[in-house]
Amino acid sequence: MSFIATLACGFGILLLFALNRDPKARTSLGLWLPTVWILLAGSRMVSVWLGTNPDVQTATQAGEGNPLDRLILTTLMMIGILVLLGRARRVLRVLKINWPLLLFFGYCAASTLWSATPDLAAKRWFKATGDVVMVLIILTDRNRTEAIKRIITRVGFILMPLSVLLIEFYPTVGRAYSLEDGVFSYTGVTTNKNMLGVICMVAGLGCVWLLTKALYQKRRKLGRLTALVVTIATVLWLFVTANSMTPLACFLMGSALIVFVKVSGRNRPADIHIAVGSMVVLATFLFVFPEIFVSAIHLVGRNATLTGRTGLWKDLLAMDTHPWLGTGFESFWLGSRLEHIWSLYPWHPNEAHNGYLEVYLNLGLAGVGLLGLLLAAGYRHLIAVYQRDPEAGSLRLAYFSAAIVYSFTEAGFRMLDPIWIFLLLAIIAVPETTIRQEVELPLDESQQLAPVRPAPEDEEVYVRIY
Repeated sequence: MSFIATLACGFGILLLFALNRDPKARTSLGLWLPTVWILLAGSRMVSVWLGTNPDVQTATQAGEGNPLDRLILTTLMMIGILVLLGRARRVLRVLKINWPLLLFFGYCAASTLWSATPDLAAKRWFKATGDVVMVLIILTDRNRTEAIKRIITRVGFILMPLSVLLIEFYPTVGRAYSLEDGVFSYTGVTTNKNMLGVICMVAGLGCVWLLTKALYQKRRKLGRLTALVVTIATVLWLFVTANSMTPLACFLMGSALIVFVKVSGRNRPADIHIAVGSMVVLATFLFVFPEIFVSAIHLVGRNATLTGRTGLWKDLLAMDTHPWLGTGFESFWLGSRLEHIWSLYPWHPNEAHNGYLEVYLNLGLAGVGLLGLLLAAGYRHLIAVYQRDPEAGSLRLAYFSAAIVYSFTEAGFRMLDPIWIFLLLAIIAVPETTIRQEVELPLDESQQLAPVRPAPEDEEVYVRIY
């Protein structure tokens, strides 16, 4: 039966791509690099799929990587860097206007110097830059909008059906026993239910955005609508099955924002400030006032301690973590600190389950401040995009707001995390659309054109559309 289900799943995935196919759309072959990168980040590393990477049982093992995974990720990064070198002018323009991103990652690199394990921290920093490399490949594609669409559909059309297949027909792979609550959890293609919720959230938001675009097109393509509706239905089924509440709440908020922008047809920044601000203020309010927080948690049938998270936060804040500079990039969850935390919590946490606290532990208040600067600059860019193109801006704002709220209960600002990758995709500013083509204008007979110097092959023409 499982063999037949596997064949049906494979056929279904191919059918989704066929129904959504647009023969006129073109993107570069380099787009497959971020596709593979995100598919691995949103599921499992190759060594885990092959069963050659044992579960981490000791604090010593937590600092060890897998040679096969390291080779694959490094190869993807090296090829990605070569792709960006071929787009050097575009990449430099993007980096020039995204100085807060460079400042944040520069500080992360400097923090490896005061890490207790500088070599390991440096390796992790290098891996973290791979997220930026892959996002730049997407954003510097000649057809950036189509590149974003294809990333969304490739992730959604592949990981969603595979998760259903593994949960229903390969339970030893798609399910896991959770030490947090003593029951079996549904993981799908990922290694835990929280990550399954994250990949459902990022794929689901993208598909909702594509569906709203498809519904408002003059010529609606039934095949595309069918593929998107089926994928969104699969996302909702996985949300309910996995019972991952935080990603579901973020998905619903982000989807509401996308639908509001499309239906209202308005592009006033004030509307977005109110919508995004309300989400963030509500999430902050629930954590600042514990009594209200407990009542809200009970309403959705969850443990008031968020399965041990609130106790974990108190213990982490009580530890000596060098408050101004932190312990160094991705260096907190190692050695004696990890052993101490694991002695207190049998479910062996390896993250703070709060993105802001996670950054504080590793990078200190200085890192939190630089992250805030990055997010503020990104939001300012998002508002500019929204004013120019509300449709495109709504997707970026949905990812931004989802990441901000999600990080209250999960470590969302970590390398190789899908929500972090899509947040970077949303907040990295890109210069005006580049078009390398001749622009023909209607001329009167009396008009004369002066000779024009042919543009070099790399030169790009910036066109502002009003």
